Amino acid sequence: MPAMATVLLLIGSNIFMTVAWYWHLKVAVMPIWAVILISWLIALPEYCLAMPANRIGHISQGGPFTAPQLKILQEGIAIAAFVLFSLLVLKEIPTWRDGAALALILAGLGVALWR
Repeated sequence: MPAMATVLLLIGSNIFMTVAWYWHLKVAVMPIWAVILISWLIALPEYCLAMPANRIGHISQGGPFTAPQLKILQEGIAIAAFVLFSLLVLKEIPTWRDGAALALILAGLGVALWR
């Protein structure tokens, strides 16, 4: 159960973070200070999800993951969230090179989580 809770919390966390980092690319006319402020407000829920995900998932708290595994898992989820955001919101289609790079990163995730 800690593994599933960790993954679900990280998915939610990464959705918020992706939006916080990239939403402003759709808004051309806005001062940078406003973009930063709004992004901070969007990022707050990200932290509220990421911190419990890491605590629940870490072996020191009874979870199944080491700290490096948690980080690699988070990066894999972050890339998947970004690709979906890029496709659905920004309407940008990743190139074959982007896809190959994603596949290599996901292969690294598989290696890190292999038991």
